Amino acid sequence: MTAQVVVRTDRQRRLLHRLPWWIAALFLVGIAVLWIFPFLWMLSASLKDNMEMFAGGLKLWPSKFVWDNYARAWNDAHFGRYLINTVVTTVITVVIVTIRCATAGYVLARYRFRGSKVFLGVLIATLFVPTGYTIIPVVKISMQLHLIDSLGGMILALSGGAYVSAILLYYGYFRQIPRELEEAAVVDGAGFVRIFFSVMLPLAMPVTATVAVLTFITTWNAFFLPLVFTFSRPDLRTVSVGMQAFVGETATDWSGMAAAGVISIVPVVVLFIFLQRYFVEGISGAVKS
Repeated sequence: MTAQVVVRTDRQRRLLHRLPWWIAALFLVGIAVLWIFPFLWMLSASLKDNMEMFAGGLKLWPSKFVWDNYARAWNDAHFGRYLINTVVTTVITVVIVTIRCATAGYVLARYRFRGSKVFLGVLIATLFVPTGYTIIPVVKISMQLHLIDSLGGMILALSGGAYVSAILLYYGYFRQIPRELEEAAVVDGAGFVRIFFSVMLPLAMPVTATVAVLTFITTWNAFFLPLVFTFSRPDLRTVSVGMQAFVGETATDWSGMAAAGVISIVPVVVLFIFLQRYFVEGISGAVKS
């Protein structure tokens, strides 16, 4: 009898020790479900007609799969063209921003010059400036340079932003790298460009992946600048601006818009799945420093 009581007591203690973990796990699962539910609902809505989309409420499984929504979004709304424009714009912007922010973060972290702390402080202060305040001067300068209504002008406008968070990520990561690596490269006769591209930038691959993912998402979802730069050239629209094609004067094609939304979000999800390990390493490495 005593042995049974001891076994029950041990089991109860183990259950009490494990109970908080189960509660935490259930809580996190609930948060994950709430977080992913809008995407699941959009995926479900893209396979319904407009009537079932509103009549079905929060039901996820369609009564009839309407694959024509994707064909209508791809062909009738020209989302295939918009997707190509977005991929070209986003990839070139990511390359420009990554190289520019990496060089800026490297110089701020490894070199000391007069006014470097003031310059860093000004960069941090710009984080509190709303993005919308820069649209008017950017558009005015682009008009004077005859860059409106072109993908090149839109790419320059999107990649010309401050991207202070990316610079600070590189700044924090480069600060923790030992200076002996640079000194050894200098002894071998390497200059600034060779040291940066052959030694420092490969070491910062986790941060590069993080900056690439963040810039990719920001550029992919950009709306105001692509809208202004393609206002008179609908064939140059990106996917975010192309969503307006489903909004008519008297009606809105909600199911077609949901299908277009799924098409536009898939590349971002795939990119993050492949780069999530580097993304976490880049954030933790920069914060640790």
